[in-house]
Amino acid sequence: MFKKSLSLTIIVCFFLTTLGPIPQAHADTVLGLPAPGTMVNLSPAYEPALIKGLTVHKDNPFLFDFIVDTGHSGLAGDDLKKEGDRLVKYFFACLTIPEKDLWVNLSPYEKDKMVPQALGQTALGRDLLAQDYILKQLTASLIYPEKNLGKEFWDRVYAKAQQMYGTTQIPVNTFNKVWIMADKASVYEHNQTAFVLDGHLKVMLEEDYLALNRHSEGVHGTTEESKGVVRSFANAQDDKTHSIASNIVREIVIPELEKEVNTGKSLLPTYRFNIHLSTKE
Repeated sequence: MFKKSLSLTIIVCFFLTTLGPIPQAHADTVLGLPAPGTMVNLSPAYEPALIKGLTVHKDNPFLFDFIVDTGHSGLAGDDLKKEGDRLVKYFFACLTIPEKDLWVNLSPYEKDKMVPQALGQTALGRDLLAQDYILKQLTASLIYPEKNLGKEFWDRVYAKAQQMYGTTQIPVNTFNKVWIMADKASVYEHNQTAFVLDGHLKVMLEEDYLALNRHSEGVHGTTEESKGVVRSFANAQDDKTHSIASNIVREIVIPELEKEVNTGKSLLPTYRFNIHLSTKE
């Protein structure tokens, strides 16, 4: 069990080390974030510098040798050392902060649940919040009606509304909270060294995640808090105008977000908001 837990912890920590520098294009703030209302486009495939493995020394279990892949970054010398140090700090932050506190949330409806205090005091927490901000800008940009994907989105929303109600003059709720969570990873172990070969992140609407989580808990029950959240989204699902938009988001927006999260540069591979540290056998 100890070996299994250690392996899971290492996998999750490796996932989080791929948070890259915040894109500088259109930067209008100290953190280099796009100004509110700025369009954020899908980005080309990119492999950032990231920690791909580590070696633990038997004679000193607190000594680690990290294996860093420079990817497409082209980093070398002092620049590579600086980036490596940043990734290592992410890694140790993940080891020391309890799993239940490894999440960030910029939902306008949950202003009191932005980031746990312990995580908020770290560079990892700051950079996760920045990435969450970019994620929301990107999601809004994808459904902008004058862009190709956004035009398809709204055409399908109005067509469905016309089919269901005989009119397109209905209010449509386009607020769809997205969860990014660990899906699967392949890890090679040899002696005291672990090496991550590949990994993938799953992107889904929060209402789908909560339904999945409730189903997986089954007879084990749920906390009162999670029951309340599930009920609130169950009520939202009863609203047919909400389901019109959310169903189309699942079909055409979520696949683009999942591709961006796993291979793009704006939201670097293995970034997630509302981090949920769990994997399936």
